Amino acid sequence: MVKYIFITGGVLSSVGKGITTASIAKIIQSRGYNVTAVKIDPYINVDAGTMNPYMHGEVFVTEDGGETDLDIGHYERFLCKDLGRHNNITTGQVYWNVIEKERRGKYLGKCVQIIPHITDEIKRLIKEAIKRDGADIGIIEIGGTVGDIEGLPYLEAIRQMRIEEGYKNTMFIHVGLIPILDVTGEQKTKPLQHSIQELRRIGIQPDMIIARCKYKLVEESISKVALYGNISRDMVISSHTVENIYEVPLIFEEQGLGDKILDRLDLKPMKSDLSELREYIEKWRGLDKNVKIALVGKYTKLRDSYISIIEALNHAGVVNNVKPDLIWIESTDIENGKVNIEEILSTVKGAIILPGFGKRGAEGKIETIKFLREYNIPTLGICFGLQLMVIEYARNVIGLKDANSTELDPETPDPVIDLMSEQRGLDEYGGTMRLGSYKIILEENSLAYKLYGYREIYERHRHRYEVNPSYTDKIFSNDLKVSGYSYDGRIEFIELSGDTHPFYIATQAHPEFKSRYCRASPLFSGLIEASQKVRIRI
Repeated sequence: MVKYIFITGGVLSSVGKGITTASIAKIIQSRGYNVTAVKIDPYINVDAGTMNPYMHGEVFVTEDGGETDLDIGHYERFLCKDLGRHNNITTGQVYWNVIEKERRGKYLGKCVQIIPHITDEIKRLIKEAIKRDGADIGIIEIGGTVGDIEGLPYLEAIRQMRIEEGYKNTMFIHVGLIPILDVTGEQKTKPLQHSIQELRRIGIQPDMIIARCKYKLVEESISKVALYGNISRDMVISSHTVENIYEVPLIFEEQGLGDKILDRLDLKPMKSDLSELREYIEKWRGLDKNVKIALVGKYTKLRDSYISIIEALNHAGVVNNVKPDLIWIESTDIENGKVNIEEILSTVKGAIILPGFGKRGAEGKIETIKFLREYNIPTLGICFGLQLMVIEYARNVIGLKDANSTELDPETPDPVIDLMSEQRGLDEYGGTMRLGSYKIILEENSLAYKLYGYREIYERHRHRYEVNPSYTDKIFSNDLKVSGYSYDGRIEFIELSGDTHPFYIATQAHPEFKSRYCRASPLFSGLIEASQKVRIRI
């Protein structure tokens, strides 16, 4: 029998349910069980692809081209395995499927209702996701908080699954915040108590409670949560703030979380092996050097917009025995004259031109790219970053002063970046970009080949625009060269020769999505390594 662990949240969102889910999955995986994780998002969007990053953070792209919630990224990084679009369920998907079935007459003339038709579809999608991954145990995170009207069908569905799948095959874990009053320094359990009461009113009694707090729970708080949560004291777990998110599975294990879950689900006790994770944390704790890396983007006010890039830099830092010190630069502030580029960039050792769509902030990025190129500061461009690096070079080196992307200026006389041919004439935005993993063939004797060590690689993509092939000979005839092509001839990597610049490379792909604590991305590792070596004079 497949075992199901359902993670619910209370009090408020963004308290770390995603990290908690990923940590639980890691702990069980470390005992030899085949585990997968599913994120349920109650919003009506079919997927996260059409949402601004300020809504829910970055859009994480899976190998099969799914545009998913950023928590899927946490799951992949903790488990060191690839997931798919089926691991992210949304209300849009659920209702879409039900309405399609109704139109095809699948319900035999019945009145289609929330119960049982919507809840049945939710259960089907959960089971299908776990079956597709061939997992023994599925960890299902219910997005939002208890009491949200849009989340009620999901809570009803998992309540039904307890009855249908059996007590020993289902487990409810509730995650809630315990705030600390600044005046008294006291841990207040009442908000968490109320969220548990609301959950029980719906018909779900938590089997375990994970209390999120700035500091480790004191004995009095644990006792109160247990008493009012109607569970034994040993099923209350403290999830206190740590410096590195990969420490969370370790602090959970110290409290015996893994053994308690296996016992509760009547699973065979297995010895945990988190040695690789412990080694990573020990290396990270031992880092005593920093390297300043500038991150230039248009969504910098919400760091979750670039969470995979932040994690990729941390992974690369451990490989290079240094901690990245991130300097955030809002590209719109450069355009508006609020930021002095020379003043900021004179303090950094490397920079990343971050991905993003649209005109806002683009000229600020181009101005920054020019400075990074001319002053030999190690630079990595990602997706839109590659496109803007091509535009900057075309303008300031090749002499095409009005070079641009047709996304930014449809009337540009020199469209060095243009809409991909297959993107023309589309009347829908959702799920229509070039998405997912594609094969890339790297040029030998290039920096890209040196970093990856392979001629053929696979990276994930998310874009509509590309380097205009009609400008290839004109732009890439000097020091800037193409160092990687897709299987069908699209430009995937560009770089300046080592004689011209110590580290100047860009990719149309999103290498951050495949970086893991157990396997750092070669591009990010290369940037960190180069940033430590170079001596910058401005």
